[in-house]
Amino acid sequence: MTRRQGPILETTIVVDNEAAVGLEAWLGDYLSAFRTDAGIVDVQLFTAATGERTSHVAQFSFESDEAIDEFMVARLAGLEHDIDEAAAGTAVSHSSRVLREDRSQNIPGKDICLNCETPLRGQYCAQCGQRSQSRLISLWELITDAFGDLFELDSRLWKTLGPLLIRPGRLTADYLQGKRARFMPPFRTYLVLSLLFFVVAFFDPREDLAILYAEDPVPEQIADSDSSTEADTGGTEFDFTLGDEDAEDEDDEPDFDVLVGGQPVEDGNCQIDDEDMMDMPGWLQRRLTKQRLTHICQQATMDDGEQLLENVLDNIPAALIVLLPLMAFALKALYPLSRRYYVEHLLFFVHFHAFFFLLLTLQILWIRTIAMVNLNDAIGILPVVVSSFYIPVYLFKSMRRVYGQGFLLTLLKYLVLLAVYAAGFTATMLGAFAIAAFSI
Repeated sequence: MTRRQGPILETTIVVDNEAAVGLEAWLGDYLSAFRTDAGIVDVQLFTAATGERTSHVAQFSFESDEAIDEFMVARLAGLEHDIDEAAAGTAVSHSSRVLREDRSQNIPGKDICLNCETPLRGQYCAQCGQRSQSRLISLWELITDAFGDLFELDSRLWKTLGPLLIRPGRLTADYLQGKRARFMPPFRTYLVLSLLFFVVAFFDPREDLAILYAEDPVPEQIADSDSSTEADTGGTEFDFTLGDEDAEDEDDEPDFDVLVGGQPVEDGNCQIDDEDMMDMPGWLQRRLTKQRLTHICQQATMDDGEQLLENVLDNIPAALIVLLPLMAFALKALYPLSRRYYVEHLLFFVHFHAFFFLLLTLQILWIRTIAMVNLNDAIGILPVVVSSFYIPVYLFKSMRRVYGQGFLLTLLKYLVLLAVYAAGFTATMLGAFAIAAFSI
């Protein structure tokens, strides 16, 4: 069994080598008298010569912190005075410090953090925060680690979602005041809620997991009527006709007809007028050529715009991320005397967009739940309409809470911000549409 050692007072006396021998003999007799003092367990003296000077180190071992505190108040000043007098006539310096045993290094079997090798003083590492568990974890612990925040009512996730949804501007104001540890970090909240929204909104199990579902049976009469056509064509009909046998002029442009499932895609639907092209700026004409626009139109017509819509949906998350810094600049311009940094205005819209995604996700889940239980459509639509009106109210209340200005002044800036937001949202969505169009 290891005995716990009390604190140690270490006093170091440095003198010239000429006076070192005499001072060492004096210290040996002088320090031995302290062994009888109450609270002192032992007194030891160590000597080491370095160059032209010699160090004498006296270590006083005490029973408790109270004993060393009492000694330092009542005896330390007298000890240093006696040393100065004993070494009179030579250069002498002395210093004292208190030493305490590091139990994490001396106790056998004491745990260390397996991640950063820091000695552990509890069930969590003070350096990296990892829990002090060295054994193999179970399958249940893996599951609870993955979904712990979802099921623990006191987790940061639920502490964040509540204020984010029903207390406009609360998270932003608290974060700017330094109250951060209790909530999920802002950008992580935004990414999690935006990802959740796009999964809920655009994930269709019957389409994305089609292999898990059986195909709908084809009616017998439809199958019979289509069997002969499929036997001849092998499925969908694609006919390409290039040129015109009756063309008299070799310079005439060949006709190009596309048949998809027996339905022609007419060139007239994708004709681009030269006059419309001339009205565009030069830099745009060099990118939006007539051939490129015709190709985009034909591709979108062939699949009824499905690929174009899919590309637009893929670009919306990036467009909304681009919108965030633009709106932060708008807030910076609306509050020039707020003494807030740009990133603080950016934080405001990060929380607002996170709220927006959370509300939209709840609306979609509500509508799908009503459809599953076959309730009246009005029961599903009414809460969605009411909650949609809550979005502009939420933005106004957030501005008042975070920036702390009066009602009328905030209302004026709110209206300006709405106009800028509408313009910015339109511009970013048009950009997402343009990129999607050029990707097909």
